[in-house]
This record gives sequence, C-alpha cells and structure tokens, in this order.
Amino acid sequence: MLDYRFPTALQMVLSVAMAEQLGKRSTSAVLAYGLEANPSFIRKLMVPLTRDGIIVSTLGRTGSIHLGRPAEQITLRDIYLSVIEDKRIWASRPDVPARCVVSANACWYFKAIADEAEQASLDVLARRTVADALTELKKADTSGCMDFPEPELATDCKKNGR
Repeated sequence: MLDYRFPTALQMVLSVAMAEQLGKRSTSAVLAYGLEANPSFIRKLMVPLTRDGIIVSTLGRTGSIHLGRPAEQITLRDIYLSVIEDKRIWASRPDVPARCVVSANACWYFKAIADEAEQASLDVLARRTVADALTELKKADTSGCMDFPEPELATDCKKNGR
C-alpha cells in the first residue's frame, strides 16, 4: 500500500510557504482544494506538523496556517520525520521460520540494507529546505498556473491554460 503522508505534507508546507511569500491567507480548505485531498486528511497531517513546530495554525473564522519557523530552517527531513513518525520505509519479515541459510538470516540482512537505504534517504532530505524546494519549483515551472490555489476561481490551470 502506498503511503501519501510525506508527499502530501510536503505539498502542504510548500503551499503555506508560497502563500506567505504572496501575502495570502492559507487555510485547511485552501490546502485541501489545492492538493485535491480530503480536508480531514489535511487536518490529520496538520497535527504532527503543528506538534513539531513546522506549521502554526490559528483557529476560527479568520484563522490561517503559517510556517512555524523560516522556510530556510525547515528541511524536507523535518517534514518526513514529522508525518511518518516511526514507520519504516521497508520492514523485514521476522515471522519466517528458520528452515535454511536464507530464511535463518534474511531478516537481519534485509534490516541492515533497509537501515542503510533509509539513512541515505534522510541524508538527501536533510540537505534540502522548504525555501530551496520552493525556489526549484518556481524555476522549473512551465504550468502557467497561478501562484496559489484560489477555490473561488475553481478552474484547472492544466486544462484551461492558466
């Protein structure tokens, strides 16, 4: 089963950062619309991001979502660890009975490889900040989309050439 928590959380944080740059208000409804995600999923992801100080949310009719610290100080690793928590990239199969050399040793061998792969992934994510990611996205953009999703306009820039 694919896990969409990290890519969705990353898009959320990048959207909040973009909104701040543009002086626009970011809300869970705007994020859900922009990411085409269920609002309850967005609110669920906001819990660990808020707990870890990545975002700050104010409640109420005029409430909004802001970055908890400057975009230059939030790494993609921070976001990943916040929403993934203790779930591993890969898990070994410890319940396999030891019937041969392979089944007796594959669990520890796979765990060692998985640990190395996960650390390499974390190292890559640690080298990139939200500010870096936003700069890269803007530089590579050819979509013609507006900078920030506005639900009241309710159009798809890919279909409408915006």
